[in-house]
Amino acid sequence: MDKMNSKFIELSLGSHIISHGYEINNKEITEAINVEGFSKKIIAISRIKSLSETYILTDYADGRWIYWEYEEAYDTIKKQLIK
Repeated sequence: MDKMNSKFIELSLGSHIISHGYEINNKEITEAINVEGFSKKIIAISRIKSLSETYILTDYADGRWIYWEYEEAYDTIKKQLIK
């Protein structure tokens, strides 16, 4: 893989939860976005903060975070990220 391609990953992403921050009592403020199916997106690897078997967590504008559902197998994404 060349240098340019290694900075991005193509994923099939679907429904997601946007974390807008926290209330004064430390309760997370979230917004659930439900969509049908998945669509391909190119994500900068530098935006990915964590990967679980359910979600891939990315940063977003203005200090927000997005928990994305993804279609690919966990191990497939993990191998691409740790190359």
